[in-house]
Amino acid sequence: MEITVQWIRTSWTKLSRGGEAAARRNAVPIGFPVRQAPPSFAHVVEVSEWDGFVPHESVKDLGDVGVDVRDEGDRLRVLAREERVHGMPPRPRRPPAVRLSEGQWVRWQLNYRFGGIGHGNWSYWLDTFNVACGPVEPDVFLSAPTVWVDECGPVR
Repeated sequence: MEITVQWIRTSWTKLSRGGEAAARRNAVPIGFPVRQAPPSFAHVVEVSEWDGFVPHESVKDLGDVGVDVRDEGDRLRVLAREERVHGMPPRPRRPPAVRLSEGQWVRWQLNYRFGGIGHGNWSYWLDTFNVACGPVEPDVFLSAPTVWVDECGPVR
């Protein structure tokens, strides 16, 4: 089964919580054209406040990406892994794994916040996982997903 995985991580601090910086952060796409990656690898796009929200693309082993994908024969099982971090925003009970048929894809989003030790500087990140089952066109993640799982909590 052909599997395409794209992981977008957007990182910022309190400096980008308002004004022009927040507008630049909010303009970061949640889907990019797919960069071809070998089997068992993911297309990774990292975007951060420190680089002016300019995307940096790379390829990483699927084991280093925060999403579990499993071929179940005629379907693909997808479950985003939740990083356990101090100060994580409150979330309701986690949704179950998504099962995709060929030609379907899921967009799964989780957000996080981190407190600076002793001085209260907050930083944040948003993980977006786009996962497709079967052969896809390079622009697949620029359209609406078959399934969208939004696990974003309030980050104050």
